[in-house]
Amino acid sequence: MKKIPLNKSLAAAVKAARAAGKIMRDNWYLPKRVNSAEAHDIKLELDVRCQKLITKILHKAFPQISLLGEEGDSGDAKSEYRWVVDPIDGTVNYFYGMPHAAVSIALQRRAGKIYKTILGVIYDPFTDELWTATIGGKTKLNGRIVRCSDRARVGDSLVAIGFSKSKENLEKSLPHLNRLARRAKKIRIMGSAALELAYVACGRLDVYVERTINLWDIAAGGLMVECSGGEMFLKDLPDGRLRMCADNGLLRRKLQVGSLLK
Repeated sequence: MKKIPLNKSLAAAVKAARAAGKIMRDNWYLPKRVNSAEAHDIKLELDVRCQKLITKILHKAFPQISLLGEEGDSGDAKSEYRWVVDPIDGTVNYFYGMPHAAVSIALQRRAGKIYKTILGVIYDPFTDELWTATIGGKTKLNGRIVRCSDRARVGDSLVAIGFSKSKENLEKSLPHLNRLARRAKKIRIMGSAALELAYVACGRLDVYVERTINLWDIAAGGLMVECSGGEMFLKDLPDGRLRMCADNGLLRRKLQVGSLLK
């Protein structure tokens, strides 16, 4: 496949993210149709509608690129390039009326047997904040270069943590939550992986830890953390999900969360 120009693909991703964000804003005060509800998660009709619009915009610009999304896939799964999309990251927050949710779009390129993110866009429609990053460049927030924090003491750090609610994850995670709550300045459980990573990338958070997470939650934000001078620790799991710790490059080892990420 012909090499995809990053400037053109970034423009398409920004256009798609803003369009989906407009749908989120326009429907903020309206009743929301639930497609499915689990014990600890909700899927909205709006998730599907936003992904369809994102797919339409991206495929119009690049019909040859496949798409992997939380609400389904399209195109050739083995293509050289693929979009990775979470149309509403933070759906439960959104459904319950908490304005902490975002659109996340990444572009990945195959490198041997794996894919690597080369572009990321995260859009928060409630604050009108747009984070962008391209491989080899700097993370930008509304066009301004941002960096991870330089806080190096655990006692000064703001740490976000999240965990799925399986018995195993709770048993592994809660002791670390208890320990970190006493060591860090503050702990936050915020409910949107994309925004937590964007916050690490611009210095609002110092660390974000998740024991089990999906690729579409972190594909864009992970690149942003790295382009802002931070570190992304990732471990692949057999079911396709990942262990993850994002930090400013100064704190992960000091937090002693190795057993959580095994």
